[in-house]
Amino acid sequence: MSPAAARTRPRRPAAPIRTDPLDPTVPTPRAARRRPAAGPRQLHPGAWWLWALGLGAAATRTTNPLVLLLLAAVAGYVVAARRGDAPWSRSYGAFLRLGLLVLGIRLLFAVLLGSPVPGTHVLLTLPEVPLPTWAQGVRIGGRVTAEGLLAALYDGLRLATLLVCVGAANALASPARLLRTLPGALYEAGVAVVVAMTFAPNLVADVQRLRAARRLRGRSDRGVAAVLSVGLPVLEGALERSVALAAAMDTRGFGRTAAVPRRIAVLTAGLTLAGLLGICLAAYGLLTAGGAGWAAPVLVIGLAAAFAGLLLGGRRSVRTRHRPDPWALPEWLTAGSGVAVAAATAWLAALDPLAFAPTVVPPTAPVLPVAAAAAVLFGLLPAFVTPVPPDTTGSTAGTTTGNTVGTTAGSTTEATATKAATTARTPSGPGRTP
Repeated sequence: MSPAAARTRPRRPAAPIRTDPLDPTVPTPRAARRRPAAGPRQLHPGAWWLWALGLGAAATRTTNPLVLLLLAAVAGYVVAARRGDAPWSRSYGAFLRLGLLVLGIRLLFAVLLGSPVPGTHVLLTLPEVPLPTWAQGVRIGGRVTAEGLLAALYDGLRLATLLVCVGAANALASPARLLRTLPGALYEAGVAVVVAMTFAPNLVADVQRLRAARRLRGRSDRGVAAVLSVGLPVLEGALERSVALAAAMDTRGFGRTAAVPRRIAVLTAGLTLAGLLGICLAAYGLLTAGGAGWAAPVLVIGLAAAFAGLLLGGRRSVRTRHRPDPWALPEWLTAGSGVAVAAATAWLAALDPLAFAPTVVPPTAPVLPVAAAAAVLFGLLPAFVTPVPPDTTGSTAGTTTGNTVGTTAGSTTEATATKAATTARTPSGPGRTP
């Protein structure tokens, strides 16, 4: 080939450079495409839920109040260290108050309705209401013993700790981002679950906003009248949010599915049904004394069938995922810490049952085992290894300022151009001002 032909030969077009979705003028480095960017980012919501469920599973294995309080303190510390400023992040306080309310109701029922735990240390005797013969076994009033109150306190504290763990997951994990991680076969059911999960955080945010508005107007935000005046706007906001959500789902084609052959649909339904039946049979076998031999294989087969059914059912979904959440080392450490707390607590409870379930007949002082405390404190790991959540307030303020400046500048430019065009169309001459 001659030099002249080589110079005139067209070059192969270069490969397009990937750019940042937020700013197309900034190219994305190859290293940034391979791993999540360093700095503030939201942790995968599944990791937060696995961590919280691990703490909740550990709470179900004990009635020791010291261990339960330590679990609640661990959950509260992690929430305080890694909670963002989104509206759904403010629901943790409501779950704390709900846990205290549940504990109080449990103690009240033990006082009024009695306790099945026998006791000899009588604290007080209430007037007993006589009941008919068909209501034997139920009493209203009577003796209130220290043993019954201790048993009610331990049970109520365990339930309150479970609510605290669930509240920690609600305050740390975004429900909308959790929905994006579900498989396609569970998308419709996941939407219903996420909408139900966001009810409490949105309700808390509405109540706080309306109470702040009453305080700014110089009105009291406490008392029955304040609650009644806040209730109607909260209901109105919930209805408006529901209508807006329905319109958004309809606009985005919610419920639209792809065409799947009939044999694939029948196979998907059969695998899912067989998997669920296998899981139920395995759970029954694990709970009975004679099913330990066959329950484990049936459980494995059921889980495999259900997983295959979910994979095939995902072919009906036509939705796509934009910028999926990464699952990196912080996610593994967070989920692993919750699973480790649950496994260690269950193992230690099997080794020393009395330490994790103190007796109430006769009453004994609970003792905090050192090994149990170390296992529970391992749940603090997410407070140190997870990235700091981004500040959405600053970004929102910056976006608002940028939009305001851009709108003002655009309006000024448009006004200047209109004036110039009007001046250009106005004929100049004697008696006319240009």
